[in-house]
Amino acid sequence: MKDKKKNKKDIKRLVGKAGIILTAILAGLLCGWLLGAVLDKTGAGQAGSGRFLFRLLYLVFLIYIAFFLQGAFHEAGHLVCGLLSGYGFSSYRIGSLMWIRQEGKICFKRFSLAGTGGQCLMTPPELTENGMPYVLYNLGGVLMNFLTSALCLCFYWIWRGNWYLSAFFIMTAIAGIWLGAVNGIPLKLGMVNNDGSNIADIGKNEGELQAFWLQMSVAEQQAEGIRLKDMPAEWFRMPDEEKMKYTMASSCAVLTANRLMDEHAFEETAELITKMLKMDSAMLGIYRFLLTADLIYCELAGAQREEILEQWEDSQIQRAAKQMKNYLSVIRTEYAYALLRENDIHKAEKLRESFEKNARSYPYAGDAQSERELMDLADEKRQEKDRV
Repeated sequence: MKDKKKNKKDIKRLVGKAGIILTAILAGLLCGWLLGAVLDKTGAGQAGSGRFLFRLLYLVFLIYIAFFLQGAFHEAGHLVCGLLSGYGFSSYRIGSLMWIRQEGKICFKRFSLAGTGGQCLMTPPELTENGMPYVLYNLGGVLMNFLTSALCLCFYWIWRGNWYLSAFFIMTAIAGIWLGAVNGIPLKLGMVNNDGSNIADIGKNEGELQAFWLQMSVAEQQAEGIRLKDMPAEWFRMPDEEKMKYTMASSCAVLTANRLMDEHAFEETAELITKMLKMDSAMLGIYRFLLTADLIYCELAGAQREEILEQWEDSQIQRAAKQMKNYLSVIRTEYAYALLRENDIHKAEKLRESFEKNARSYPYAGDAQSERELMDLADEKRQEKDRV
């Protein structure tokens, strides 16, 4: 039975990857058509043509600019549609550039999350017995991508006599169509789910909508510097195993484990994480990795069993750790691992420096305080070890 479920999940992941590859191929064909136009108009048959080389480099530059712009448009779409749906502004991020509301002011921070090119978080409207709006907010990015792509196609037609402007508009249109398709078609992408998948998940049952509201509410509190342990206890209830098969509910379960971690209840945290990782759940890949990092820390703070600690050396775990090397909880676990298992003081000092550097621009002050405390506890553990 478990093998069948595992096979079903593997098939979904393959379908998601196939969808991305297919849309990438279509975008590539469009880019190839554009390149063909360049070859035709610049006389590519003339080897070493300076004009051709310049235009080719310009196209490469346009690819970066077009996707950056469409990424910004995508998150702006979530913002606009969220405001129209009754949500309030919390944060807007494109790449690692982030603007966040804190104490009534908009502050600039630096933050990135693996598997995401950006993110727009909003404070949710009140959740009533009739539910709350969620489709337009989640679909806003896709709508904005398609809208800006349509406008770019119009501008391309208007400016088709100017090669440089027409190339800019057609490339931006291609990028928007690709991002809109990749985010609009429900896909399970491994580390995170896309917008279409989130809409489908939230619409499955009332519990998923409540879980979505809870996640947005927790994010709102975190933006104001409030730690998980200081938030309402009723927000952190472990869902039953049946609900864990749904994405939003399983994400709330992660928050429950995170709260226990913030309370320094390491044995209880490790027990819960171990149980969660063994469940047949819809937990996102990024949360599986972050929970594993927490489990390793708990083990370092406790019995330090070899069979648990060696999980940190797994190739997939290390690959994810490199992707999220600037994430504070990852640095914290790397620090404790270097200090308590590898006995590498020099490496630990460098990780402490990296932590403080990233903490200065980290958007969530409460989380940074929590992680710093865990690093200090690792120091105390090391001092106890040296005294023995």
